[in-house]
Amino acid sequence: MRKRKILFPITNKIHYARQKLLLDLLKKHPRLELQLVLGGSVLVEKYADQFVPAIARDGFEVRDFLYNVIDGGNHVGMAKSAGLTALEFANTIQRLNPDIVLVRADRFEQLAVAMTAAYLNKTIAHIEGGDVSGTIDESVRHAITKLAHIHFVTNEAARRRVIQMGENPEMVFDVGSPDIEFAASVRKKLDERLVRRIGTGHDIDFRKPFIVVIQHPVTTERNNREHMETLLEAVDGLGVQAVWFWPNSDAGTNEMAKAIRVWRELGRIKNNRIKFVTDLLPEDFIALLKRAGCLVGNSSAGIKECSFLGVPAVTIGTRQANRLRGPNVLEVPYDKRGIADGIKMQLAHGPYPRSDIYYKPNTSSRIAEILETAPLTAQKRFYEQAEAAV
Repeated sequence: MRKRKILFPITNKIHYARQKLLLDLLKKHPRLELQLVLGGSVLVEKYADQFVPAIARDGFEVRDFLYNVIDGGNHVGMAKSAGLTALEFANTIQRLNPDIVLVRADRFEQLAVAMTAAYLNKTIAHIEGGDVSGTIDESVRHAITKLAHIHFVTNEAARRRVIQMGENPEMVFDVGSPDIEFAASVRKKLDERLVRRIGTGHDIDFRKPFIVVIQHPVTTERNNREHMETLLEAVDGLGVQAVWFWPNSDAGTNEMAKAIRVWRELGRIKNNRIKFVTDLLPEDFIALLKRAGCLVGNSSAGIKECSFLGVPAVTIGTRQANRLRGPNVLEVPYDKRGIADGIKMQLAHGPYPRSDIYYKPNTSSRIAEILETAPLTAQKRFYEQAEAAV
């Protein structure tokens, strides 16, 4: 019996980090064939230098490498990268001829892949549709929903939204988040020597409290450098230890990176307790979060992984606006005093009870089962609310 071929594009390190359990299950599945394709910023060393070797060590066969990033760090570069992604993936999808193209979440590269797959008459499955948030990500996420035939949502509110967009309720599955399933599976302890060895800046004394900072560009806002400088001032003024992750490759990243470099090179950072790192592999990142006193910034990890792990989070600005969240999240604006007060409040609070808002058991197994049996189709039709059994 021929295996059903599932193409999964990894265009950002989170696509591997947060889907690792699912990818491993698909790799071993007796009736599914995983077609793994790498592209985007995961192939750019300054954003994800550890991930390609790690994927090989984990036993995954990569079917194609696509260099589709125009690394300008601005809006024109981001838009051109989306177009180049469509060009590159058209050839790959045509050659590999998958039965299903499985895309994740809300990255612009994933939208380009979904659009290309649609024009090549492929069945498209989408993980994490129906969520709401700030920035262009929400528009991208909903656009992928309208291209996709099979929907793997992470919560019931997201399921309702996908159905409201005219999708067939029978093809919208609330399976929970693969991200949280992976976080729940990690038993690895923090390798303190690893964190000391990578990146730049000052070593962290892990016997004492520390925070994790992850601040990414907001593509629909023009003051990303100012926002980064405000955050630098707040954290530096507190004198708290911090493991600070470099921003992702979205438009605005150059301004944010410049803010960090200027502060470091001109000696503006008075707190000799900040370690700047590019990335950590998935298990190491979860191990770090478990030990952190607080996650600060605008990463969805504060909303998702931290809610499950009970780690306090200070979420800044609009990037995660309106997302479903647990009691661990404290929202603050881009204000030096507000950020500092929020960090102090969360450090004083300490761990929160575990929240299962994004967690369901056997998420990856359910996704694999549906991918194995779902009907293959290219044509879609709009489901009116009157006929949709919500």
